[in-house]
Order: sequence, then C-alpha cells, then structure tokens
Amino acid sequence: MPMSTTLRIAAFSAVVLSIGGCGLFDSSYPDKQAGKTEPSSDEQSSGSLFIPFPRLWGGDSTPAPSNPVNAGVGVNGYLWRASLDTLSFLPLSSADPFGGVLITEWYAPPETPNERFKATVTISDRELRADAIHVALFRQTRAAGGTWADATVNPRTKTEIENAILTRARELRSTATAAARK
Repeated sequence: MPMSTTLRIAAFSAVVLSIGGCGLFDSSYPDKQAGKTEPSSDEQSSGSLFIPFPRLWGGDSTPAPSNPVNAGVGVNGYLWRASLDTLSFLPLSSADPFGGVLITEWYAPPETPNERFKATVTISDRELRADAIHVALFRQTRAAGGTWADATVNPRTKTEIENAILTRARELRSTATAAARK
C-alpha cells in the first residue's frame, strides 16, 4: 500500500474516533431529539464504542433543561439573577455567569464610613438548591492612620445573605412558572 494511502486512512480513522468521542455516534442521540433525556437501562448496558464526551469524564450527558432563565448562563439562572438583585447595592468587580462567580468591589456604607465590605458569591449547580450557593464576606475597618485592617464578619450575616438570595430565587421561579401557565 502506498505511503499516502496509509496516511489518509490513518487521518480518516483519527477524525472518526475523535468525532465519535464527542458523542456524535451516541446511540441515544435521535431519542434526545425526540425529547428523551435519559437513555433506558438497556441502552446504558449495551453501550456504544463512542461514549458522549461529558460521560467519558464522569459528567452528565443529559442536556440542560430548556429553561429560558438558564439560557446563556452556565449555572442556575434564578440563583444568578437573585444574587445580582440581592447584592445590587454593592459595586460589581467581576461577574462570570458561566463559571457562576460574582465578585464585588469594597463598599463603605454611608452610616459607617470607617467600615467596608466585599462579597464573593459562587453558584455551583444548574439546579435551584440551597447547597448550590456559597457566599464569602470580607470586612475591613479603618485604623487611626487611615489604613484598612481585616476584621471578623458575623457568621450569621453570611447565612442571612444566602437565605435572602434563595428566597429571591424562589420568587423569580414562582413568577416565571405563573407566567408560563398563562
């Protein structure tokens, strides 16, 4: 066999295997198009040579729910929107809706100018769950020389902010559900 034919066959095989590894040859693909999100136990046990890419690495191969609030966001859209709403009084430093990280700038309330706060919110799931949100709070106080020094934050404050975000997320979901029923 000439060398160029061998190279072509090897290249074609590499392309087929790499495409197959991404899930294009998954036996449940037509079923997913028809609205089926989980393969049956027969499909799971029979398997395929070509495993969908996320399942290959231990992730979930099911598509994300077709929830319009999650469109364009990598985490739960209700939690993301609720986090933005709840912390809207703090100036944003960074917001990553795909990674689920929201970081604020330092904020000094007008009532206490010698004290400032900063928050980081991390959302770790596409589901609206209490354990999918984590808030980290930072507090500093101004010393006599004008420098800022780290200070402790009451642990209850973190919990109260997480609960406020969860409450707001549930309100958003209720409103969206009610609007969808109309």
